[in-house]
Amino acid sequence: MKKPHIAITVGDPAGIGPEIAQRAATDSSVLDVCDPVLYGPPADQTFQPGRLSADAGRAAYDTIVRVVEDARRGVVGAIATAPINKEAFRLAGLPWNGHTDLLAHLTGASHVAMMFYSEALRVVLATVHLPLADVPKMLTAESLAATIRLTACELPKFGYPHPRIAVAGLNPHAGEHGLFGHEEDTAIRPAIDACRAAGIDVSGPFPADTLFARAHRGEFDVVVACYHDQGLIPVKLLAFGQAVNVTLGLPIVRTSVDHGTAFDIAGRGIADPESMVAAVLLAARLAHGRT
Repeated sequence: MKKPHIAITVGDPAGIGPEIAQRAATDSSVLDVCDPVLYGPPADQTFQPGRLSADAGRAAYDTIVRVVEDARRGVVGAIATAPINKEAFRLAGLPWNGHTDLLAHLTGASHVAMMFYSEALRVVLATVHLPLADVPKMLTAESLAATIRLTACELPKFGYPHPRIAVAGLNPHAGEHGLFGHEEDTAIRPAIDACRAAGIDVSGPFPADTLFARAHRGEFDVVVACYHDQGLIPVKLLAFGQAVNVTLGLPIVRTSVDHGTAFDIAGRGIADPESMVAAVLLAARLAHGRT
């Protein structure tokens, strides 16, 4: 089978992205399964490692726009992205909070979700980069049902033809029948009931303090978490450096690392490329599936 061309972006050029992208592109396990193509700013643009700047944010954005255009035209079979910096985006006057919402905008995707994939645990986030105080009002039955449906549709691509989906409760003990909150009754259970009626194998809401251990033991194939840290803490505890961020719902394949720009070590040549390599390998696997 012909090896796919996989784009690897350098992310924010002042972070660790350029070095982990370069190391992933020359990794033997990557070269065995794909032909990597590096995407970054023009060679005559220079950036000071570890320095937050609007120029770096704009350069990262321009690279993403270019690679998405190539992916949509079939020039590359998938995209694996190094991390961008949200503050640099803001300094550059860009309104997006990260890759996920920017990629949805660029591709016209109506509903996307962030999944962290690892052999140990798979988690889909119902809400992403929100202040914790805003999560309850953004976690509606309609939005959660859309995320559950998207998860059920996308998981077969990852080797789970009939995914068993569990949904975490928002509140301690999943609300305990209204003692500790009502979102489970007003939003989460209605979403689960609607999806079960449509034939999706989904259950919950379950107390989050035990649910991720149950999923790790194999009781469920994927957990839908209510908010960012609820889902990412268990993933990073079990598989930091091996987990891959995947955007569900796009018309193209996009994977990414499970960490940030790490300005504190940028340019020192000590950044670990493990997650970048894992992202490229998964992108190649998914690109093979599409072809």
